[in-house]
Amino acid sequence: MDENLFADPPPVTVENEGGTSPVLLVCEHASRFIPVRYQGLGLAEPDLSRHIAWDIGAAELARALSRRLDATLVLCGYSRLLVDCNRPLSSPTLMPAMSETTPVPGNAAIDAAERERRIAGIFRPFQDTVAAQLDAHAARGVRSTVVGVHSFTPVFKGVARPWHAGVLYGRAAAFGERLVAALGGPSETIAANEPYVVDAEDYTVPVHGDARGLDAVLLEIRNDLLGEDARIAAWADRLADALARSLG
Repeated sequence: MDENLFADPPPVTVENEGGTSPVLLVCEHASRFIPVRYQGLGLAEPDLSRHIAWDIGAAELARALSRRLDATLVLCGYSRLLVDCNRPLSSPTLMPAMSETTPVPGNAAIDAAERERRIAGIFRPFQDTVAAQLDAHAARGVRSTVVGVHSFTPVFKGVARPWHAGVLYGRAAAFGERLVAALGGPSETIAANEPYVVDAEDYTVPVHGDARGLDAVLLEIRNDLLGEDARIAAWADRLADALARSLG
């Protein structure tokens, strides 16, 4: 087993550590990076540039939010096709053999050793880092609010999605509803628990938020609205303002 397989880039990066905001930003799908030895998991470059490999625009948006809020940000350094850091270990989509409608040949027959290599090299360091940042907040007397930053596709399996953004939450309904209201506008559709819902297939909100008794949400921005720096900046401004007004 190559102990350094997931060392370059590191599996997890913390930016603005020690930021003054109670918000901890988490970007589980920040990167599409797959080491050369995996040969793209059998996928061609066009597929590795799609949403199946990462959340397009999410890392840039998360960094912009971190700057505006002075919030600590935790980013994953590897593609979710290797291991999805927003899935529990029991999930069949943790290392998906099929992503949306695209087969992933390199995940079709993962043995126990390879599964553990990815979990030990990427998943555990990422989750341990998020937990450590929350512990550091608590040690300073700060009650954290966990905010995952994601993007979604305008069309999923042939079905158009009308929402511009969504706020997903589990137990933090009051915070989630305040945030939806703060983001609302006359020309855009901001929805609660769209285009997904937080359920047993999620990790960040249930484990790092709900299980600790902390407010936790996932922000979902449609990725065609994040294609330019100016649009990312505009969403970051809007989200930062809404978050500031919604914190309990």
